[in-house]
Amino acid sequence: MKNLVLVPIFILHLHLFSQDTAYARQVIRKLASKEFSGRGYVNDGVNKAASFLTTEMKQIGLAKFGKSYSQFYNMRVNTFPGSMAVSLNGKSLTPGKHFLVHPSAKSVKANFNLTKKDSVTYIAYDTAHAAALQVKLKKKLTYTVESDLSNATLIELLKDSMPAELKSLDVRFENKLIRDFKCQNLCGYIKGQQVPDSFLVFTAHYDHLGMMGKETYFPGANDNASGVSVLLNLAKYYKMHPPKYSVAFIFFSGEEAGLLGSKYFSNNPLFPLSKIKFLTNLDLLGTGDDGIMVVNGSVFRDQFEKLNQVNSEKKYVSQIKQRGKAANSDHYWFTELDIPCFFIYTMGGVSYYHDIYDVEKTLPLTKYTEVCQLLIEFNAKL
Repeated sequence: MKNLVLVPIFILHLHLFSQDTAYARQVIRKLASKEFSGRGYVNDGVNKAASFLTTEMKQIGLAKFGKSYSQFYNMRVNTFPGSMAVSLNGKSLTPGKHFLVHPSAKSVKANFNLTKKDSVTYIAYDTAHAAALQVKLKKKLTYTVESDLSNATLIELLKDSMPAELKSLDVRFENKLIRDFKCQNLCGYIKGQQVPDSFLVFTAHYDHLGMMGKETYFPGANDNASGVSVLLNLAKYYKMHPPKYSVAFIFFSGEEAGLLGSKYFSNNPLFPLSKIKFLTNLDLLGTGDDGIMVVNGSVFRDQFEKLNQVNSEKKYVSQIKQRGKAANSDHYWFTELDIPCFFIYTMGGVSYYHDIYDVEKTLPLTKYTEVCQLLIEFNAKL
């Protein structure tokens, strides 16, 4: 009799998330659009994204910790808001497609002659003097964010798009170090019906890499507009199905710059961290062809076993792999405080990462519905 009752409920839950994959794509497309300038620090892109998410949180009906969803803090970050031009052997190159300037670089405006050091490295000289500039050939261009400046400048070139002989390089770009950028985490919750002072927590970072020059931006669809969309969908679900425990949703900024938003929150929590029953951090949720990875799976073994039990019964994903501790996302600071938590990301499918090709249309959302349901049932077991 119990099984007969559970089946229609299960179908109802899947139907809910099947419908909301459309909402997921809407959110991902919006966050990955040029409107938000790569959700970085040029054109205040990250805070424009925060305004969009605040509207979504209000519409869903999340409660606030205090008077606002926002938790503000300041950070230091290097940016490239101005001109960005590099020419090789007299031919103009495209940022992101052909080259990247290292994110710690200072402004450079000079012509260089190139001397080969090894198969992938060139040393640049302006006139007859050695310059603090190095060129490296890369199989893939992968960008990041830096808060400090370097006295040496590194320019990465996509190896397969370069000529056989590299002779000269004309470099023109401008950096701007922002010493006190005002950023924000976004936090909301749904009050528990039976144990309101204990929290199940879902987190995801909404920031990304921003822009390189005035035109090139890094969309960050899979990383991590996909994880943000899952949090919003879970918030909608729990609003419709009031939970036993309170459920908190935290959207972190500053992740790409060194887990800064989550570090700030862990040091300045909006509710007692001792009240967290479990925390699940989500990133790269746009695929799932090869299952999911659980960081901290080997640390919190009882919880990992519960997750596996759900998947063994329902076969939501093909496999659940586990890793130990890793400082590779926002769960890290909570692990260090002995708060039980997982960092979960999907595996397989597209491999675009920290580049200009991570756009919404490339994401298959292969196991989006199934991962959402797995998370709901896993948290129910907790």
